[in-house]
Formats: sequence, C-alpha cells, structure tokens
Amino acid sequence: MIKRRIFARLKEHLPRDQMTILIGPRQVGKTYLMRALQQQLETEGTKTVWLSLDSEEDKRRFSSQSALLSYIELQVGMEKTVVFIDEIQRKEDAGLFLKGIYDMGSPYKFVVSGSGSLELKAKIPESMAGRKQLFTVEPVSFEEFINYKTNYQYEDKLADFFALEEGKTTRLLSEYLVFGGYPRVVLAETASLKQSEMQEIYRSYVDRDIHDLLHLAKSDAFANLLKVIASQIGSLVNVSELASTLTIDEKTIKQYLFYLEQTFIIKKVTPYFRNTRKEITKAPVYYFADIGFRNWLLGLFGLPEIPAPLSGHLFENVVFNTLTNKLELTPTQIHFWRTRDQAEVDFVLEKGMEVLPVEAKYTKLSNLEVPRSLRNFLARYKPANGYVVHIGNKEDKQTIENTAVQLLPYYKLVLQSPL
Repeated sequence: MIKRRIFARLKEHLPRDQMTILIGPRQVGKTYLMRALQQQLETEGTKTVWLSLDSEEDKRRFSSQSALLSYIELQVGMEKTVVFIDEIQRKEDAGLFLKGIYDMGSPYKFVVSGSGSLELKAKIPESMAGRKQLFTVEPVSFEEFINYKTNYQYEDKLADFFALEEGKTTRLLSEYLVFGGYPRVVLAETASLKQSEMQEIYRSYVDRDIHDLLHLAKSDAFANLLKVIASQIGSLVNVSELASTLTIDEKTIKQYLFYLEQTFIIKKVTPYFRNTRKEITKAPVYYFADIGFRNWLLGLFGLPEIPAPLSGHLFENVVFNTLTNKLELTPTQIHFWRTRDQAEVDFVLEKGMEVLPVEAKYTKLSNLEVPRSLRNFLARYKPANGYVVHIGNKEDKQTIENTAVQLLPYYKLVLQSPL
C-alpha cells in the first residue's frame, strides 16, 4: 500500500484527549488511514470500536449521544478505548453531536472521518473549539507517489535518486501530471483501470456530495462550471465573465465556487498587493487539489503526455500543492501577483512583512533566467530571496536588486523544502 506521511501525525495525536478528526476529499484514503491506526492499536493491545454511518445498522446507534455511549460501553465497558467513526458527515448537525459526546466526559478517545460536507467543515471548528484537532488528508503527494512507484528503495535517499536517474524521474513526473494522486488511481495498474477509478470518483462526488449534501436540483450547471474552472487553472477568475459564459447569475456562480472549495475540489488563491491603484483587482485564481481529477474533466486523463502549454499549468498546480503541503502548519500565506501592465509572479509566500516570490517553469534550464515580471517584483518589494523552480537538475544563483534568486530543481522543493 501507499505510505502516507500524515499517518505519523495522526498516531502522535492519539494520546491527546481531543477528538482526532480527518477531513478531505472523497476517496482520498481517510478510511484506510483509520483502519491502519486501528490495526496498529489492536496489535499493541489497545481496545477499539469501529462505527460507520455508511452502515444502516451503525447509523441507528447515533440517535443520541447517550445512546451511542451506551452502545460503546456495552461493547468494551468503561475501559480506555479508541472509537473510530467513519463518514460522520452523514449525521445531521455532526459538529454539535460530536461536541455533546466530548462534553459528556467519557473515557473514550474518538477518531472521526468525514468527506466534503459543508456542515462538517464549517461548523465543527465553530462548535468544537478546543475539543478537536482537524487533519486534512490530501491526495497522494508527488513525494509519496515516487516512493510508492520505486517500492520504497530510495525512501531515505530520494535526492540522490532524482539527481542520478533523471530519465526515470522525468517519466514519473509525466505520469503524475496525467493521473494525479487519488490513491485508487495510483494503485490501478493500467490506464483503462485508472480511467474507471477516476470516473467512479467523479460520479461519487456528483451523486453524493452534490446531490445529497448540497441539495442542488440540477447538477448540469455545476458540472459546466467545474469544467470551465478546470480549463483555466492559474488564470484570473472573473465571476461576471463566468456568469455570461454559463448563463448563470453571479450569485449562483459564487455559491458554486464556494461549494467546490468546501468539498475539497479546488483551492482559491488571492492576489498579493500593497498598491491597489497599480496592481490588479481582487480576482482570485484556482488550483485543483488533484490534477488527475482536473484532467479527467477536460478529457486529458490517460493521454501519454499532456501537451504544452497545458503541461506548464499542471506543473504550476503541482508546485502549488507542494507549497500548500509544506506550509500547512505555518502562518505563511500563499498568494499570486498580477499587475495591470501584465507583470506576474506565480506564487508569493507572505509571512508578516516578509515575502518570497516563486516562479514555476516546466522546462529544464541550464542557467538561471530571471523573467522581466519577476525582476519587476524584486524591484518593487525587495525580498531577501526568490526562487525559480524548474524540472531539471541544474542549480544556479544570482543577486538581483539585493535579492538572492536561486534556480531550484523541483525535487528539492518537494523533498527538502528550502522555504
């Protein structure tokens, strides 16, 4: 199976009396992680109970907090026990229900999972302050993908593997850019099986999250918006233009975009600016949590290779997902930069008054080439450092406007996080 880096963090949180809550997209491996935790705990002699709201029998146990605790006590007594609850989003008012359980002071530790539910993501942080720790499970990262595809032979020396096996790593990057990181897709051995798995993931998302959870009467307009967003990752999103293109009112467009964010399909990036007169309006850009899902929407899933310039946008998306993963537990925010005179920088990392520009280039560079737009940013904001990330192995460095700009192989961003 695929080793997930988040597993160690989940295990580390088990001794805490807070609830451990896993959220994230559907089919991303939350149940697998919980089963792996359960198996390890039972091996160590810790009692566990498993409940899933996908089971009609288990669902009856959730008629009230006291009924659930009485059932657990019947199974294991009042001994220390880890209780796993899968698919909690199927419980109405899940946040308040979990809060009530926690406040009853039972001896049980709860590990809970839920997919893309608006109520789950929006209300649990509000109703369970101090009572829980949220862990967002993302699709398989490129680092996890590489380790799995190489049978973990180079797990402790991946940097050497990338430096010495450029042909193999380039092919693996191309595969990841096409198929993405949904675990079931990664595990499928042929392109046709991967296609079937992604189709099922999409149907599950539309049929269950959209119809059941969001109660949309018609999903056609929603699906069309999803495809339009997929066609312009990293580009400015203008709500008025989308409304005109899709013949949907702007309020509905905003509502649908909010749904897509809350159900972990897309992620919004806002612009960085200090001078609102010279720099562009507040229009955001969007990236996909999984690029394979994005490719499937556009009929690109399964191609031997994604053609340019689409491949460049996908690489930009991978860099964004890598930055998001590396900076998850930090106060650093990720923005982009655009000006009215068309200058742009892919990513601007902001921590307090410090900024760090990052450009993503889907090409192998033999020496550092600093684009005019990046030079404009350096002149305007004078950051201490900047990066140009590319798919080759070459490293280089220049000092421009007192900024140390570094040409960085993408695998060093993935593996070593120099940020």
